[in-house]
Amino acid sequence: MPTCTTHEEAWTQFLQFAKAHCSPVAFGNWLAPINVVENDSQELVLEIPNVFVQDYLLSNYKQDLCAFLPVNGLGEPAIRFVIAAQKKQAVQSMPVVANESVSEVPAAAPARNNADVKLNLGYLFENFIEGPSNQFVKSAAMGVALKPAHSYNPLFIHGGVGLGKTHLLHSIGHFIRQHHKKLNIQCITAEAFINDLVDSLRNKSIDRMKRFYRSEIDVLLVDDIQFLQNRLNFEEELSYTFEALKNKGAQIVITSDQPPSSLKLSRRTISKMEGGLVALMGAPELETRVAILQAKAEQKGLHIPYRVAVFIAEHICDNVRQLEGAINRLSAHCRLMNLNVTEELVSKTLCEMLQHAPREKISVEQILKSVADIFELRVSDLKSTARTKDIALARQVAMYLAKDLIHESLIMLGEAFGKTHSTILHAYKNIEKQLALDVNLRRQVDVARRNVCHK
Repeated sequence: MPTCTTHEEAWTQFLQFAKAHCSPVAFGNWLAPINVVENDSQELVLEIPNVFVQDYLLSNYKQDLCAFLPVNGLGEPAIRFVIAAQKKQAVQSMPVVANESVSEVPAAAPARNNADVKLNLGYLFENFIEGPSNQFVKSAAMGVALKPAHSYNPLFIHGGVGLGKTHLLHSIGHFIRQHHKKLNIQCITAEAFINDLVDSLRNKSIDRMKRFYRSEIDVLLVDDIQFLQNRLNFEEELSYTFEALKNKGAQIVITSDQPPSSLKLSRRTISKMEGGLVALMGAPELETRVAILQAKAEQKGLHIPYRVAVFIAEHICDNVRQLEGAINRLSAHCRLMNLNVTEELVSKTLCEMLQHAPREKISVEQILKSVADIFELRVSDLKSTARTKDIALARQVAMYLAKDLIHESLIMLGEAFGKTHSTILHAYKNIEKQLALDVNLRRQVDVARRNVCHK
């Protein structure tokens, strides 16, 4: 055991060891929140936010803790855990750009009544679970909330169903309503905008609607803009609204299940949406899914052992909303039947939600298509002999994924790419090395992998 004068110093050394042996997400979600609150000769007292952190620590690091800390008579780490009092994380702690305070945002006309804006009370920045797949888009959303119309305008958030786009959209609304009280907010779905327009035409009040959307709003939050596809008149009206708001310095935030370039909208509307920041909301990684499960379970007063949470997260991969549904079902079942959560109970209760069905065999063509889409190239570019930097990198990513996902020999893979087996191996090792250093590349590879595996 390392020599230390206090248990607290030993704990600090353990944290340094753990940080070097786990991912930043795991460290941030599970170990960073632990605080030393008492340190006597007999035991170390740790304050933890919930029992799930204790489960995680002892399930994954018991042997390492014994190496760094004294042990009791049973050979267990000499630690006592106490649950911290529930404290809401202060949104005010969000970092503010130097020399630019929130109060510097230009004051708008007195607000109508922002209390009337329908925002989901549970969709706040402080309860949005962050991971590598959504870290960038959350940072962008926070930047917009801190300084509306000064950071990214418009902010366009896209990603699959149930990944948290609406959560971030409403989080922006809540923060602005709290910290920029003079700004008028309108949060609406594209479908609701269409209904508003139809009602205004029917009631002959279209001028009043246009005046409201184009003159009286300082922050427009539009959810699910994909519902405007193939509705030319409605799209045109919203496009004019975007233009008017942008010209008056209002903030626009849009969500969609597809990037602007994939939407069946006019070139003019797409260009407006691409003129700001387009941010992808990716599917959460395993560790992030586990953190989401534990957080949702805690809200329900449900205790899920860490290993059971991992089992659920391994089998529900694509959709945060499904994770929440799984917790709701488990919570109801355990409360009504007075049962504890076990892996066997999860398999029985959530059987139709867990992804067990074997997938179709993955082909090199599927991988090439997915990689070409992510890197904005053509499949023919990847199959060509071109050696420009962007094409060469994308081609190596395709080879990396092929070796990782297709259970064939290197010779067979080489033939599929028109390369030698040694070229496939070289590409694999090169990309593997770059993934450890390049967060953006890691994100692109993860998205390409998900697109192939989940089709």
